[in-house]
Amino acid sequence: MAEMLAGGELDVLTGDYLAELTMLILGRDRLKDPTTGYAKTFLRHLEDSLGTALEKGVRIVSNAGGLNPAGLANAVRVLADSLGLDVLVAHVEGDDLQPRADELALGDTLAANAYLGAWGIAECLDAGAQVVVTGRVTDASLVVGPAASHFGWGRTDWDRLAGAVVAGHVLECGAQATGGNYAFFTELGLGDRPLGFPLAEVHADGSSVITKHAGTGGAVTTGTVTAQLLYEIGGPRYLGPDVTARFDTIALSDDGPDRVRISGVRGEPPPSTLKVGCNALGGFRNEVTFVLTGLDVEAKAALVQEQLSARFAGLEPRWTLARTDHADADVQEEAAALLHCVVRGPDAKRVGRAFTGAAIELALASYPGFHVTAPPGDASPYGVFTAAFVDAGQVLHVAVLPDGTRVDIAPTTATDDDPAPIDLYLPTPRANTRTVPAPLGRIVGARSGDKGGHANIGLWTRTDDAFSWFVHQFDIRRLQELLPETAPLLVVRHVLPNLRAVNLVIEDVLGEGVAYNARHDPQAKALGEWLRSRTVLVPEDLL
Repeated sequence: MAEMLAGGELDVLTGDYLAELTMLILGRDRLKDPTTGYAKTFLRHLEDSLGTALEKGVRIVSNAGGLNPAGLANAVRVLADSLGLDVLVAHVEGDDLQPRADELALGDTLAANAYLGAWGIAECLDAGAQVVVTGRVTDASLVVGPAASHFGWGRTDWDRLAGAVVAGHVLECGAQATGGNYAFFTELGLGDRPLGFPLAEVHADGSSVITKHAGTGGAVTTGTVTAQLLYEIGGPRYLGPDVTARFDTIALSDDGPDRVRISGVRGEPPPSTLKVGCNALGGFRNEVTFVLTGLDVEAKAALVQEQLSARFAGLEPRWTLARTDHADADVQEEAAALLHCVVRGPDAKRVGRAFTGAAIELALASYPGFHVTAPPGDASPYGVFTAAFVDAGQVLHVAVLPDGTRVDIAPTTATDDDPAPIDLYLPTPRANTRTVPAPLGRIVGARSGDKGGHANIGLWTRTDDAFSWFVHQFDIRRLQELLPETAPLLVVRHVLPNLRAVNLVIEDVLGEGVAYNARHDPQAKALGEWLRSRTVLVPEDLL
């Protein structure tokens, strides 16, 4: 926050504090203390920066309110008083559906929050608020609300709203738009300077320029922006509570050093329902990692599995053997494989030290070279995430203005639950040329991430020629050959020719969500990099 305020001119400073996992953490906080449930780090940021923001006339809009936006708004007022500052604070509420979980058939939840849109934020800003905090709104709403307020957009200005949604999607993960987590990072010369955060210059027609403050680290290129556009999305239609943004219409162009223009975005009416993120406590979880060194790795793994499983019938431990070992290694660590054992259950004691202690007790009675990576530990609770959908009219979206006035925000009435199919143009297949084996990542960039129990891998090429090869060669069957873990799962393929991109949505690869920890990379952040490392036959002239 301080960096963004000090770096140059801004009208609005936004902050996205809420991931699916964060809502679970805040739900557990609220169980212990009902006055909490918001992101306390926001207050620490604000303590250093509120005075500067007020002095510069920068408004602050953040979803840090989490499960208790009213509580955070009050805390901001108390903080401002302690700093001797006068500030107009407003908040948006109504997303918390947990008290109505039975009525809305949401199940036994710790937290259940509807993804609200931007119009409550716009109402607060129209009333003169200098700080607006919300609960669960869509990430892009933090940009759409200020833009709609500033330009006076209406509810059916679909293209303008969609353009702001795209800008918000680029900004929502901070430095991921300025070179962070970027597949071709070695070309950016990132060095030791912290990456600057992105900012969007939003125009009245909904177009925008993505840039960053001068002198900050990182880079803004069509590549870094493309990567972020593909992050955690589904098909060409990006559904939201206020508008459906057509990602197949996005046009990117260079606009100077560290400047990328976004234009041409088309919008459509949104669906009549709102997504609800439901977090519940699933039980307790524990794990042990055994180190298997040298020879007979498979036999060592089989022995310890038999020994431990016999003592814990009914727990159904999940075993994963990572063959990180190398033959004839010069370094001991390179001679070791890792055998992971994860258990889950409703009884914290049974999956706690009773389990990890039993593993350690095998130390003198199991395979040669027995050791583990950590001492015995207690079980920890784990969460389960599911998505539900409710009619937007059943959710009371409320803007609470600086003077305490409560304004009900009506849902968008012009909706479309059955849009027409999209016709996509695919380039002509490339003529056959000599191919050579090479890692896919020599040609293709990737960014992957999580959505509940699903993962997506957004893949893009940087030339039309490469895309005409890639889009016709890389289908679902090819993905499942390269990543065998995905073979039994449902995979959906979406093509975005305007971005030279293919997006693959892999359903249920993350089990019951991030907190469930179903796999080695529980948020699928490195799934794309794994895919890029696989060897395929590539036209030699593309390399």
